[in-house]
Amino acid sequence: MLSKEDNRRLAQLERQLRREDPDFCARMRGQLPARRRVPISLVLAACMVWAAVLALAVLGWWGAAAVAAVWGAVLLAALTYRCRPARPDRPSPGPGNLPPAW
Repeated sequence: MLSKEDNRRLAQLERQLRREDPDFCARMRGQLPARRRVPISLVLAACMVWAAVLALAVLGWWGAAAVAAVWGAVLLAALTYRCRPARPDRPSPGPGNLPPAW
């Protein structure tokens, strides 16, 4: 249990945090989805594979170019899947959505 003074101080800190960073407070309540970062390694891998596809196609190695193009498409699909915006009908993971601790 907190004393009255501790409760008052905690309420004061909460008000100050809500004033200074309302986006952080909304994310902690689970109201805003966290921003997703673009996975740079996935972008670089996709660029390298598509450069290889072009080089193989220019050299006339159509079979290898087709296989590399399939892998490039898989990488682009993974990148699209990772960078899609959060759906509003699905709650974002937050403190309110965690399973109960035993």
